Amino acid sequence: MMTVEDLLLETLEMLGRDDFKAFRWHLQQEKPENYSGFGPIPRYKLEEADRLEAVTLMVQKYSHHAVELAKTVLGKMDMNDVVQYLSDRSSELKDVETHKLQPLEKQIKQFQRTMQKHFQYRFKCVQEGMAEKTEEQCLKDIFIELYITDGGEMHINEQHEIRLIRDSRTAAVEPIDPSDIFKSTIGIPLRTVLTTGVAGIGKTILLKKFVLDWAEERKNQEVHLIFPFSFSELNQLKGERISLAELIHKSIWETRDITDEDLNRIFAKLQASGNCDFNNSQYKLLFVLDGLDESRLQMDLMRREPQQVDFDVTQSTSVEVLLTSLISGNLLPSARVWITTRPAAVSQIHRDFIKRMTVVRGFTDPQKEEYFKKKFPDEEQGSRIIAHIKASQSLFIMCHIPVFCWITSTVLQDVLKSQAKIDLPTTLTEMYTEFLLYQIRQTEERCGSKRSIRYIKSLAKLAFNRLEKGNLFYETDLKDSGINLHKVSQNAGVFTEVYKEVHKWKDNDKRKMYRFVHLTLQEYLAALHVVMSLINDNKNILSEKKLKLGDLCTLCRRKPITEVHEIAIQKALSSNGQLDLFLRFLLGLSLQTNQDLLKDLLNTSEGFPQTNHQPTIQSIKKRIRDNTSPERSMNLFHCLNELRDDSLVKENKQNLSSGSLSDRTFSPAQEKQQISNVYSIGDKHWFC
Repeated sequence: MMTVEDLLLETLEMLGRDDFKAFRWHLQQEKPENYSGFGPIPRYKLEEADRLEAVTLMVQKYSHHAVELAKTVLGKMDMNDVVQYLSDRSSELKDVETHKLQPLEKQIKQFQRTMQKHFQYRFKCVQEGMAEKTEEQCLKDIFIELYITDGGEMHINEQHEIRLIRDSRTAAVEPIDPSDIFKSTIGIPLRTVLTTGVAGIGKTILLKKFVLDWAEERKNQEVHLIFPFSFSELNQLKGERISLAELIHKSIWETRDITDEDLNRIFAKLQASGNCDFNNSQYKLLFVLDGLDESRLQMDLMRREPQQVDFDVTQSTSVEVLLTSLISGNLLPSARVWITTRPAAVSQIHRDFIKRMTVVRGFTDPQKEEYFKKKFPDEEQGSRIIAHIKASQSLFIMCHIPVFCWITSTVLQDVLKSQAKIDLPTTLTEMYTEFLLYQIRQTEERCGSKRSIRYIKSLAKLAFNRLEKGNLFYETDLKDSGINLHKVSQNAGVFTEVYKEVHKWKDNDKRKMYRFVHLTLQEYLAALHVVMSLINDNKNILSEKKLKLGDLCTLCRRKPITEVHEIAIQKALSSNGQLDLFLRFLLGLSLQTNQDLLKDLLNTSEGFPQTNHQPTIQSIKKRIRDNTSPERSMNLFHCLNELRDDSLVKENKQNLSSGSLSDRTFSPAQEKQQISNVYSIGDKHWFC
């Protein structure tokens, strides 16, 4: 049977040299009518091409549309006799074209079943929290439904993450079922959904559960193909030119059973259709883009009207242009796009590109209990753990974050196993200190005490270095902090669960990226570095004249720790909340009780035994009284909590009871917040 290639070559051999040259020129200008998904063949490819090479390029570019394009070009050249010959002969190809077109309609279901089978294996098991790869568990066994709500028009990028968690406790909003994330309540088609949530809140696990439910044919079976990407991996392709099909094959191993040609046919048909409605799309596709906050790609997503590009979906372009066009709707407008990000990166996308914004708020109070009951199946032990966490307001609030629940369960399980009769950690600093000690013990078993301590010191330095620069860093940042990757790779433990490699590119190991597993862990280590520098090296690294946290190397005479506190308090109050937890950890680590726990990290077991924290306490109390911001006051109350001082709470309770606060110039909202602060923190569990 004659093929398209045979017919085209036979036709082009009928042309003289000048006519063939003109034909090639037209191919550089033309594209098939009614097929806007295709573009012209680049000039550099056609300029020196012979007839056979021209046929190959046409078929690669236009597939079965190549004959129609040849007719168009020959018609513009007034070669009607050749057009007629081509038309007559092309009737023999109808069966071939039908054969090529029809299987795609049938194959899309086969492609769906194949990818579902592969994804069942890929997403069946996950690492919980910061556990090692060998500790993967079945996702269905550990998954607990998350509290997800519509995000509305929240300017969440301007808020500090911990304040977001606290605010979410009082949000009386109808929850969203993750499987209904693209269902509109007002009948408007939803193309692009942006889901936000603080680090560790469960965004990635949520996506994995969504894909697993699809793969196991439980939900969203109307979707033919899902393409899950992570920006941490896409960063490795920064600046490279690649086609959409190539990008999918390189990033998603499970798609290898679908050829480039098949993917290009699907994409070209969707792009050419002009359809923008997923529900009416012939092939229903969902692109999942996880972790926009981790992106280092130069995407321009702030244009209200994105630059219109007549996309040839089969040709290579930069990854940045591909993703920008996909998100903005210029590429595959009928495909759905689901993006996740931490709040700070929301401002990178113009609101007009987003049809729905949702917020992952973590665990509700009952979900927290459900989590710990699963972690501690022994009823008596589980009840003790839950009672302890409920008694500690700081810990109970933070347990909205699933990854913090994992930290808490790891620490408490270790404490109960080895020292069941001691008092359990109650403050945030104590909890993280116990977690760090647990990691040190894990690492000591593999590489010895001295090397473990050296690792922690290097990590603390790195955490402080990156405090204002973000949670992501590269191999060069590790080297600058004195961390030898080759030696570290031989040891697990602390490095597995404090920071991790974001991605090891399958085809290219260059430009590896790393991250701290959670922002709060980075803030704790940064505060630890300040304390270690002051005790071990006589350095006050916060005392730079310009007050820049990034300047670590300036030597200065040791100052009283209360002066370091004053600088840190001022920095935290002048920031937009980014240093709130750093301040709380710094104050907590100044207590002798916490320093005693970390004596192996400090050169002296004495620390600051004679330190009088009263100047710091009085300074904080004055700022609470003078501060007009309830949010700032709330964090300062927590700072007093870390210093184990409850004098202000007792004083305010007495004033509230006597009515003496009525003379204060609080607005009604501020007065309500002040009363809430006093009674929510100053209960019988003050040291929580």
